[in-house]
Amino acid sequence: MFQIQCRLWILSISAILLLFIYNITLTLKLMYTPVCPKENPVQRPTRIIYRKCTKDIAGLHHNDRIFNVDLNLGRWDERRKYKLFDNILIGDEYSTLGSSFKTCLASQSSVEKLPSIIEVSSHWNGPISLATFAAYEDELNALLMYILYLRKCDLGIRHKIAFHLALARERRPKSFSIDLDRLETLDCGKPLEVLKDLIKDINKGPNKWRSKLPYPQNHLRNLARKNCQTKYIFLTDVDIIPSKEMAESLDVFLEKVDCKGQCAYVVPTYEVDERVVFPANKTELVRLANKGLARPFHHKVFIYNQYATNFTRWQNQVNEDSAVHVSHPVTNFEFLYEPFYIATDTVPPHDERFIGYGYTRNSQVYEMFVAGYEFLVLSPIFTCHWGLQVKRTRPPWREHQNNLNRKHFDGFKREIFAKYNKDPLNMMARKT
Repeated sequence: MFQIQCRLWILSISAILLLFIYNITLTLKLMYTPVCPKENPVQRPTRIIYRKCTKDIAGLHHNDRIFNVDLNLGRWDERRKYKLFDNILIGDEYSTLGSSFKTCLASQSSVEKLPSIIEVSSHWNGPISLATFAAYEDELNALLMYILYLRKCDLGIRHKIAFHLALARERRPKSFSIDLDRLETLDCGKPLEVLKDLIKDINKGPNKWRSKLPYPQNHLRNLARKNCQTKYIFLTDVDIIPSKEMAESLDVFLEKVDCKGQCAYVVPTYEVDERVVFPANKTELVRLANKGLARPFHHKVFIYNQYATNFTRWQNQVNEDSAVHVSHPVTNFEFLYEPFYIATDTVPPHDERFIGYGYTRNSQVYEMFVAGYEFLVLSPIFTCHWGLQVKRTRPPWREHQNNLNRKHFDGFKREIFAKYNKDPLNMMARKT
């Protein structure tokens, strides 16, 4: 009798221990197993939220939400035409790079030109602030998907770049969606093909939407620039490729620079034939120029765009091993000059009344000149744009935008004269 009771007691204790171990195991499983359903992500009215997943999608497994975007929030521009979103997705090392480098590269892009950022990022090792624009919901979906694709496939982009977003009030998206399962299948070796596939059903015809909804270049430039955290800003367009290791060489130059007044450091920009490799140094770039395989940016399309840089003088001073230095000052500044330059973040903003094409960059550079900035050309660093450009008939929508901005410039130049009480180019007497 006693043995039977003893066995029952042992069985009871064993059952209790097994039940205790099972409960602990189940609790741990529920606590640490990620919820990553295959079905559609949890949807809310103006944004999409993704649950934590065991798979590292573009380095975002640490966050519950991928994009820091609530389409009901953001901030309006002064005329309430565009909604702006700062830092929708921040590079893993963007903050650290902003503290260790003196210059931030600030740029802007629409979705179809975004592949250029791959080469920009491979050459520029400092922080990059990139403002993007989407015209409507389908384009926003493609843009966000492509940003995630770039981050998934390129560690430089994943680490260095802070992305920002601008949306037009007209046809402003109410929501967006991203197919993470599709993202995993996109081929990292084919960025152009991937983009073409993402946008094949939007923008029927060449930039169809731009005929009615101009691209807000100046809004994007201001958005990118103001999200940089460094003292100096290098403001470019996304398809302007810097020479290699420019950020590091600029650090050395800016450490000892002695600007007595207000200085803007011009980086010469060339068009390069697409059949050649990117020039490794200034000597190679000059060699290409002498062979007709490179030439000053917009030299055939609109020579005044870069003419005041004086490329002949720059090319005649070849010393590829020298540190970054001032080659020469711009002494023949003229209206419509549009250099890519490095300056402190105290330069005048780009005026946002100029939307689309025409008078966007040159109006800001003109105000800098009136305000007393000195433009100094740097060597041996440079930037390049792929393709030798030729004049083509502009589409009617582009000429229409240019004519509208020309009318805006009449008021702009009067405001600049009233603000600075100076008219060094005698613009008040000119018809623009």
